[in-house]
This record gives sequence, C-alpha cells and structure tokens, in this order.
Amino acid sequence: MDALYNRLLVSRFAECFEFYRAILPPLTGATLVKGSAEGPYANWDVEGQAVLALYDRGLMAVTLGTAGFPAEPPAVQDAAMLVLRVDDVDQALSLCLRSGGALAAVATNRPEWGPTLRSAHLRDPDGRLIELQSY
Repeated sequence: MDALYNRLLVSRFAECFEFYRAILPPLTGATLVKGSAEGPYANWDVEGQAVLALYDRGLMAVTLGTAGFPAEPPAVQDAAMLVLRVDDVDQALSLCLRSGGALAAVATNRPEWGPTLRSAHLRDPDGRLIELQSY
C-alpha cells in the first residue's frame, strides 16, 4: 500500500509528462508504472512504492464541481515546492532545463541552510516550483 505520495494536478499534461519522464529516472531512480503523454494519469514508483503521480487538472475540476473556477491564481508567492535530493545539483539542473524546465534560481552553495548544502530552483512546464539539493 502506498501510504503517502505526491499527485500533481497539471494543466499541460503532455508537457509535464515528458518533463518528469525525462528527469525522474536519472534523478530519483523512479520508473514509469502507468500512463502516457495522452493522460489523464501517470505514476512513477521506486521499488514498488509510488513517488509521484500526475493527473489532469481539468478532469479533477469536473470531479469536484470547480470547472468554472479560474485554472490559475493571480500572481502570488509559491505555496508548495517539490524537492529532489540529487548527487550533483549542476548536472541535475542541466538535465531539467534540457527537458523543458525553466530556471528560477541558479545553482549556489547555501551554507546558511546547511554546511554543505547546494541548491538550484526551477519550474516544471506547468510552472510548479522545484528545488534540487545536495548535501
């Protein structure tokens, strides 16, 4: 049984699917278990445990009766972030950017967060904030 995992509701399903399909295996060891770019659902596991799933945001809105609400909020600060611990932040960032991510903050050492912590921030094709970190 998967007790807890992230399911991202995405508006640009095919682009997000291709992005996570490109980065999750090399960065986390996760393998695609179910789904395709056509959607509306996909999930990746590590050793039989769910790590990340994608679901079409519009279909969830229909399920919840919120389809008439705006799909995107006005400009606000981020409310959530997906964090991936990686061996090499610079290499991981390069892979993410080549795979369709957008740079939010360059890779930098952050001793104020931890003596050996290095991080970079980017956005997935749907604009979701991702932190890559090593320590």
